[in-house]
Amino acid sequence: MNPFRLPLRLGVVCCLLLWSLPAEAQSTQARPRARDLGITFGGQSGPNNAITDVSGVEVGHTTLISGDTRGPRGKGAVRTGVTAVLPRGKDGVSEDVFAAIYALNGNGEMTGSHWLTESGQLAGPVMLTNTNDVGTVRDSVISWAMKRGLEWELGLPVVAETWDGLLNDIYGFHVKATHAHRALDSAKSGPVAEGSVGGGTGMVCHSFKAGIGTASRKLPESEGGYTVGVLLQCNYGARHLFTVEGVPVGEEINDLRPCYTGPKKPSPGMFKDLPACSASRGDTQPRTPEGAGSIIVVVATDAPLLPHQLERLAKRVPLGIGKMGGLGGNSSGDIFVAFSTQRLKPPTGTDVAGVSTLDNERMTPLFEATIQATQEAILNSMLASDTMTGAESSRVYGLPQDRLIQVMKKYGRLAPPAP
Repeated sequence: MNPFRLPLRLGVVCCLLLWSLPAEAQSTQARPRARDLGITFGGQSGPNNAITDVSGVEVGHTTLISGDTRGPRGKGAVRTGVTAVLPRGKDGVSEDVFAAIYALNGNGEMTGSHWLTESGQLAGPVMLTNTNDVGTVRDSVISWAMKRGLEWELGLPVVAETWDGLLNDIYGFHVKATHAHRALDSAKSGPVAEGSVGGGTGMVCHSFKAGIGTASRKLPESEGGYTVGVLLQCNYGARHLFTVEGVPVGEEINDLRPCYTGPKKPSPGMFKDLPACSASRGDTQPRTPEGAGSIIVVVATDAPLLPHQLERLAKRVPLGIGKMGGLGGNSSGDIFVAFSTQRLKPPTGTDVAGVSTLDNERMTPLFEATIQATQEAILNSMLASDTMTGAESSRVYGLPQDRLIQVMKKYGRLAPPAP
């Protein structure tokens, strides 16, 4: 469970009132994505290069940014939120999809996982938030369902978390039911906001600011023409292991580490050795317990897969994370859920549904697509995130795009930018 993200370049964010970023402000990408820079990880993306390229999938965010960066615990800076992924959108929210879960390392939470594994099906949305607000978001899905007469159908919500307690005043329990409801109500298809939005607002990846990232792959018709989409909440990884298409970016950009800007260190705890920002820009030695975070990944596809095949798909996610430098460390919660949007409803008047299954011999292109999209979504989550200052004056720097480009060119791994 890990932290860091927000699209603003500023030293201190200090507001008096809690606010959530309107959905309208989240519809466009303000910063170049990996593909815009010529970093593609292979494969052909869908039109939005997002999980919503899988027909029917909708995504919504509520972003909470407020508070005094020097305020006391429980009343400090709020840098958190909620993200909702609806496999069949709001209109089909009660219609199950085949699904499966795989955990690389289980130091994290995903509610509703036991029944999902038992039944091989997912009902309702997948929600992402911070560690301490999982319970609130879980309950909020049920109250949202009650308004629609779906409390039975959505009675075991799937809610996952990563820890944003460096930048976010996590012990203030700032996420409320209205925020989860807003994420669900605002969910839509099309482009997906990334970086410091929704559940990813306060997250950190490889000691850079990160958050929500997404990407997709469209297979050629010769391989079925299926789409695979990935959305993740990125909050894991050590700096020195950070790798992009084989390039040791973390070793090349080994400064700009998390630090604090205030007159005193943050409260004792996980980040008790956080250095002062005045001394950290040139510091090349890890000063925080790197790799102690988590990553939650949601994989969607329109390929006709059964639950055991979806588990195979989810098991390929760690290969993408590993290519970026993730280890699935002891204190990391690396939990993945995959679903297929093929229809499961029996025809009217019968209890028997006719479903399809892809031949296992045709699975390998889907594995490759999942690995590629996972890598790209991780980098997108970082590229969309600017430097953020949060609770107790902690600061996490954004990945400098100009330096990333220089490093990629140095190793001869930068393709021409996308037209």
